[in-house]
Amino acid sequence: MPERTSTTSPGKQPDGPPDADPLGWLAAAARQRSEAGLHRVLRPRAPRPRPGDTPGDAPGNAALPAQGSLQPWTDGDLLLDLAGNDYLGLARHPAVIEGGIAALRAFGAGSTGSRLVSGTTTLHGDLEAALAEHLGFASALVFSSGYAANLAMITALTGPGDLVVSDEHNHASLVDACRLSRADVVVTPHADVDAVDKALTTGTWRRAFVLSDSVFSADGDLAPLAALHGVVRRHGAVLLVDEAHGLGVVGDGGRGALAAAGLAGQPDVIATVTLSKSLGSQGGAVLGPAALRDHLIDTARTFIFDTGLAPACAGSALAALRLLTERPQLPEQVRRRAHEIAAATGAPEPAGAVVSVVLGDPERAVGVAAACREAGVAVGCFRPPTVPAGTSRLRVAARADLTDADVARAVGVITGSIARFPER
Repeated sequence: MPERTSTTSPGKQPDGPPDADPLGWLAAAARQRSEAGLHRVLRPRAPRPRPGDTPGDAPGNAALPAQGSLQPWTDGDLLLDLAGNDYLGLARHPAVIEGGIAALRAFGAGSTGSRLVSGTTTLHGDLEAALAEHLGFASALVFSSGYAANLAMITALTGPGDLVVSDEHNHASLVDACRLSRADVVVTPHADVDAVDKALTTGTWRRAFVLSDSVFSADGDLAPLAALHGVVRRHGAVLLVDEAHGLGVVGDGGRGALAAAGLAGQPDVIATVTLSKSLGSQGGAVLGPAALRDHLIDTARTFIFDTGLAPACAGSALAALRLLTERPQLPEQVRRRAHEIAAATGAPEPAGAVVSVVLGDPERAVGVAAACREAGVAVGCFRPPTVPAGTSRLRVAARADLTDADVARAVGVITGSIARFPER
């Protein structure tokens, strides 16, 4: 029988009394985070009042604005939202909202159970078919979140004796999936194809998988997918790609970076997507050959033991995907806005909607982001552990529904706020 790991708290001596407050260490940890500029704050987002409402009116029945980039701020002014991930501005589109409402009326508020019990509706099947067709894969399987989809993709395919080669800048959901996989994991330098090749060449393995974001969520750059696939094919491995920031933004009609590279539907390529960014809803999906879908239904724990995606989310995502199909110019619009913001702020050229303005010090990044918000523009603020130490930054999310005036306002506020906080 294996030796039991001690569960005593750090303050308890071997023969002494237990701590009076076994969670007292949390206060000290909070102080350390605050001193390092790493304390986070939740800012609830209120609905925009409808015309005729007065301050203090109950917001529960407020009408939703047609332009999703504007959110309530102060004294009736509107906050320009460049922090969220609604890249195409569809979260508040009337057709997307109506898709969710129709699903609520048809199926109820929740899916009522796991997908294998009572949580699968005809709407889930319609959404899966539409996702597979749009992204160029044989099949898709919908999950309750993109996080759950990534956990499923990796943990259901890998195990002891397998190898996973993962880019060091991959999203936290991919990192956590690697930790749960029970496979050998090699983390390679960012976008280093030679390092991936070396990892696959070294040692022995049963099955091997190369794991990467398509567009990286913090840096906004594009993975070298064609080169990675060449290495994968040469070694008989499989390429796993998270298209969370590619769907709706990259490639012809927003079909993603894999389709743009000619890799969608290849027998050694598997993709995941989220429904919470360009599609303005919530949920995720894994895409690949039909045999993969069958395998995940039978073995993926985040599918078998998780409540299915709510019908309203499925309905809204399907409506948004149909809008994207009808309006293939939307991806080009968001890319153009991202390029404009990057050029004006001195940020690297973005591959998609994410513009990364690196400031270095976390306190400086927090100060600049707060100054932007005070001036009416919300931007993301990424600090460790989300990004490496010394690379704290503003994360600015461009949107297809931004106007010329919106971009000019955002650029002026961002550059002016940066000037208020010079480098130390």
